[in-house]
Formats: sequence, structure tokens, C-alpha cells
Amino acid sequence: LVKMSIEFSIDRPFGISLFEYFDKAYTSLVGQSATDFTFVQGYTPLSTLPEVMVGCITYFTIIFGGRALMNNNKPLPCKFFFQIHNVLLTLVSGALLALLFEQLFPQLYRHGFYYAICSEDAWTSKLELIYYLNYLVKWWELVDTGFLVIKKKKLEFLHYFHHSMTMALCYTQLVGKTTVSWVPIILNLTVHVFMYYYYFRTATGAKIWWKKYLTSLQITQFVIDLVIIYTVTWSYFAFTYYPFLPNFGTCAGTESAAAFGCAILTSYLVLFINFYRMTYNQKKQQSKKELEK
Repeated sequence: LVKMSIEFSIDRPFGISLFEYFDKAYTSLVGQSATDFTFVQGYTPLSTLPEVMVGCITYFTIIFGGRALMNNNKPLPCKFFFQIHNVLLTLVSGALLALLFEQLFPQLYRHGFYYAICSEDAWTSKLELIYYLNYLVKWWELVDTGFLVIKKKKLEFLHYFHHSMTMALCYTQLVGKTTVSWVPIILNLTVHVFMYYYYFRTATGAKIWWKKYLTSLQITQFVIDLVIIYTVTWSYFAFTYYPFLPNFGTCAGTESAAAFGCAILTSYLVLFINFYRMTYNQKKQQSKKELEK
């Protein structure tokens, strides 16, 4: 057993080294230390563009094919499995969030925000593994849609577009080694802790009053993402191609990853704002009309 004393420090913001515990579990499962991990295209599982494309095509085929098959069938009982699915995703999201914070806090404290979002040196092997595990979780989260299909729930464009493209987005940022990746990832994990807990609780029959605020949190997440992503993208292109324009220096990551990230996150903001407007504002207007009758 790994014996660890509780001692708070810059490198141990939780009082213990979470990564040491994680490394022990990882080593027992994988057979090598987590510190030896390197994301290598074509070698690491699910590390190539064809795999991502086939994954998306398979996902769409299964969910739309499944919906067609379910047309003449009753919803399948899956309450227990749905609860387990959401409990596990709540815990995994929380664990990744804690591991990510533990790695980022020393960088932010010692080197500042610009270093943490733009320096090539800020992309460490430990963070790369956490990003990769987060990417794998995005594959797992595609199962969310499967539950909607077998429960015969409506498939919203926002849902399946967001799930498939987030998986693709995480892949592009891994390949591009985009240092700023942790900003959308840490916000996304925070939202998902609440979101999957919400799904678990509602699956047990509980009435949760804060669904509206969860959507507001998702919108806030994308606003923060875009402010930071647009800023670093502007700075990179200005520094690289138009140095006479105001900028604060270059930023690590490929241009294609930056462009894809900006496009996808912008589309998310637009879609979630529209979802909020359609879901809550229309309900408010309908309630008002009913009161006026």
C-alpha cells in the first residue's frame, strides 16, 4: 500500500497526492505507470481520424436505426442501468476534475495564467493522460443517446450533435496539443458532475428544481470558453502573421485545432441559448397566457 500523510502545499492542494493514488490504480490495470503514458497517433487506442469518423458514423447509424426499430415497440425497461450509468459518470467526472485541478494549480500559482493556457511546457505527460481519459469518457457518454432511444424519448439535434462533436473536439485538441484545452475541459467536467447527478436523481423519481440553472451554467461555460479561446487564437494569429496588431504572444497548438475549437464551441453557445429560449421562455409565455384566460 502507498502510505501518504495529509500535508497541504502548492503541489498537494487536497492535502494528499491524488495522482499517486491514481497511478497505483492505473499501473495495476494497465501494467505500466501513468507517468509513462504518451498519446501517439496510430498506436494509442482511438487515436486516429478514421476511428473518430467511423465512431461518429456508427453512433448516428445506431441511434437513428434504433429509433426506427423502436417505432413499433414499447420502451424497454432500463431504469436501473440508467441510474448506474449516471452515478458512474458523476463519479468519473468528479475524479477527473480533481486530478486536473491538482495538476493545474501549481502551474497557475508558479507561472501564471498565460503560461498555463499557452506555453508548450504547460502540456505535461500527466495532463496529456487526463485529457486522453476525458476523451475516452466522451465515447462512453455516447451511450446517453442509446438510453433515449430505448426509452423512446425525443432525439434533439442539440443532444446528438453536442455528444458526437464533443468527442471529435477532444480528439482534435489532443492531436493538436492545444495547451488551453484545460479551460473547456475543466468547465465541462464541472457541468457534467451536476448534470449526471441531475439525471441520476430524476431517474429515481426525484423532482429537481434547478434544471433551468443547469442550462444557464452550460451557457455560462461556453461564454467563458469562447472569451478565452478567441483571445488566445487572436493572439496567436496576430503574433504569427500580423505582429503590428495588439497581442500578448504566441500560443501552443495547431491552427486547425484552434479553428475547429472556435467553430464547435461557438455553435454550442448558439444552440444552448436557443434551447434555453425554446424551453424556458416559451413555457413562461404559455403560463402567462393561461393565467390571463
